[in-house]
Amino acid sequence: MAVWQIASLALKNDSFPTAIEAIRAIPSILGDKESLINILASLRRMAIGFGVAVLVSIPLGLLMGRSRGVAAFFNPLLMVIYPVPKAALMPIIMLFLGLGDITKTLVIFLGVSLPVIYHSFEGAKAVEEKMLWSGAAMGLSPAQRLVRIVLPAALPEILTGCRTGLVLALITMITSEMIARQSGAGNILFNALDMGQYDTVFAMIIIVGAMGICLDAIFERVRARLVRWSEPQFDMPLSFS
Repeated sequence: MAVWQIASLALKNDSFPTAIEAIRAIPSILGDKESLINILASLRRMAIGFGVAVLVSIPLGLLMGRSRGVAAFFNPLLMVIYPVPKAALMPIIMLFLGLGDITKTLVIFLGVSLPVIYHSFEGAKAVEEKMLWSGAAMGLSPAQRLVRIVLPAALPEILTGCRTGLVLALITMITSEMIARQSGAGNILFNALDMGQYDTVFAMIIIVGAMGICLDAIFERVRARLVRWSEPQFDMPLSFS
């Protein structure tokens, strides 16, 4: 903050407000009913997109990790989608679904899915075969072995993917709202930029950053309770192989 304040005073650029000016704009944003509605709409989209992605991606990743056939089927599709910026898919999705919540939520879903699938895949693939053989010897079906053996063993890796996905959910949420400008935190940010309200722009950046820090801290507390034996990790997928 001190560096920001000094730099903005030295540059004397109207488009680069001081840290104090940006911080002063935060109460007016959070105190405005319409702005709060927009921010809550963003969080709702993010929660739905993240939640659905996790529910779909974890089972798919586990199946890919334990079945070569499933991995061979989905791997080409995932490798095509992975390097494409999810915001670049917005125009195509908008052609079919319009500018509403479904489009933005779908972009968030796509952003979250890949890291969760990848880490679920890696976690499932790392499970020792002798554990599965023991489960089979005890009479567990393939589905039961997946739920009772593979899922718990892969949980630390799965949660790493979910943590990465949470960050990407925030990024894709803001990006999608800045492209399809109807509501949300991204819409507030872009409108302020259009109107030259640069203190509001930087205030929104601070607010979004604070949201990310809080969400990550909450997630880390949950992760620490679920997998006390595992050290936290944070990385991005490279390949499904």
